[in-house]
Amino acid sequence: MGKTRSPRHGSMQFWPRKRAKRAYPRIRNHASSTEKNIVGFAGYKVGMTHLLIKSTRPHSMTPGETISRPITIIECPPLKVASIKFYKRTVYGLKTVNHILSKNLDKSLKRKMLMPKKETKQKEPDSYDELRLLVYTQPNLTGIGKKKPELFEIAIGGTKEEQLAYAREKLGKEITVSEILKPGQLIDAHAVTKGKGLQGVIKRFGVSLKSHKSEKKRRSVGNLGPWNQSAMWRVPQAGQTGYHTRTEYNKLIIKVSDKQDEINPKSGFKHYGVVKNDYILIKGSIQGPAKRLIRLNYAIRPHKRKHSETFEIEHIQK
Repeated sequence: MGKTRSPRHGSMQFWPRKRAKRAYPRIRNHASSTEKNIVGFAGYKVGMTHLLIKSTRPHSMTPGETISRPITIIECPPLKVASIKFYKRTVYGLKTVNHILSKNLDKSLKRKMLMPKKETKQKEPDSYDELRLLVYTQPNLTGIGKKKPELFEIAIGGTKEEQLAYAREKLGKEITVSEILKPGQLIDAHAVTKGKGLQGVIKRFGVSLKSHKSEKKRRSVGNLGPWNQSAMWRVPQAGQTGYHTRTEYNKLIIKVSDKQDEINPKSGFKHYGVVKNDYILIKGSIQGPAKRLIRLNYAIRPHKRKHSETFEIEHIQK
């Protein structure tokens, strides 16, 4: 009888497998949108629970029955707009032309960037190709015990004129999650995964354990060659595992709400605490540990069939 072999797992696309530069990701490509709105949001991962819903999916084997669905809770305090950034397209990519800074920045932003000492006259450039909003989070509104905000860019949908009008309107003001994300919408979740430190090839690549008689070691890939020859980079070896920037595509939003009593347990969530702001429920799991910032952008390649599922929530497990 044939023997099943599992020499290794792990895509070569993610290489090198090193630690992320920071605890929240940078997004290089944004989905295009006709709406006059920013095309994403961000929130802090609370944890997972499950809810009971009525099965309404087309061609379901359990029509009308109550079924369980795992969900991830993400707390989304309002984002604040720090500045408008104008870009020009060049052969080397986008280059900053100018930026207009808000006059009422939070004091907590001193922990993240150099604040202007005096006001200066700021003019919009005569010509530009793209503009984006530089926004920052407000972790002090949550109970995670963090003071330093995160600072990142978000693209805006609509025509060029609509983008500029929206940016002027929102400069220095707050943007809430209910303005941007809706139930039944597909989003891409960008985040840094949970760090696991230095790990061997068994955990890092899923290499199968060897027979105790085949080599001197069980948890290795075998002979890597003579001392004067380096192993190929494709050969699985021990190294950093976790704390990598990763993207999960087409995650479905089940609910966007500001009623914290519906989800908060009496003792709060393990490793997180109590949800105090607006939150969203996402079907399935999201990468990263509790308290980590998750960036949620409009789906860049939406899956048509996933839009067909609706949810009649009967109970949310606290």
